Amino acid sequence: MKLVRTVADLRADLAERSGRVGLVPTMGYLHEGHLSLLRRAREECDVVVMSLFVNPRQFGPNEDFEAYPRDEERDTRLAREAGVDVLFAPSIEEVYPDGFSTTIHVAGVSEGLCGAHRPGHFDGVATIVCKLFNMARPDVAYFGQKDAQQVAVIRRLVRDLDIPVEIAVCPTVREPDGLAMSSRNAYLSPEERQRALALSRALRAAEEVVASGERDGEAVLAAARAALGDLEPEYLELRSADDLSPVERVNGSTLLAVAAKVGRARLIDNVVLEAE
Repeated sequence: MKLVRTVADLRADLAERSGRVGLVPTMGYLHEGHLSLLRRAREECDVVVMSLFVNPRQFGPNEDFEAYPRDEERDTRLAREAGVDVLFAPSIEEVYPDGFSTTIHVAGVSEGLCGAHRPGHFDGVATIVCKLFNMARPDVAYFGQKDAQQVAVIRRLVRDLDIPVEIAVCPTVREPDGLAMSSRNAYLSPEERQRALALSRALRAAEEVVASGERDGEAVLAAARAALGDLEPEYLELRSADDLSPVERVNGSTLLAVAAKVGRARLIDNVVLEAE
């Protein structure tokens, strides 16, 4: 595995390789969710590039940029074991040099849900992902379903700007007890981790009532809210899985998305409810 820290070195290295290039963008502190993306990229691509960059532009002024967990030595070892060919770990100055003044805003799908609670977050996501696409010029890029709104933003970005990259979305990876894997799970105390299980319980409760034939949105949300118990969500909403527009009934593929603060960890999760 080759470790590179500049765009020039990344491009020079990739120029010497051939075949289908797969990119897995990460902010590091790798867990099984990240590794599942890397393994799929390894299966489907000739060259696997992993970016390792904690992007300051997708953190708000009162968020956890400084505290975000980091362990480059461990991430490098795990990336190597997963079969990564090129690990791109740039500095902030390399990505955002002096005078950088461009921001990409993807309207519509970036609004509501996390966009309502983290102003500017998806502008930061869209900007760094577009830069990574231009830096690595991948044929396919891999993202996790857990970040459903992020995936919607990136898909719209690629479509609107005619970026020649395929977006591959991989299933959410969960702990045995159902908690969706996240780097921010490291913030949770044992007691908080137990409280956090209410998120996946709420999603399962919604799946069960839909499987029983319920289609009314309020009834589905009521089942999910009951399963949350005393955990107060930032949002718990039904959206179209295609364009994230609000829906009142579960028809076709419908996204149920939830977010909540548990201790100092802000956690998100979702499930796609399938109904004819």
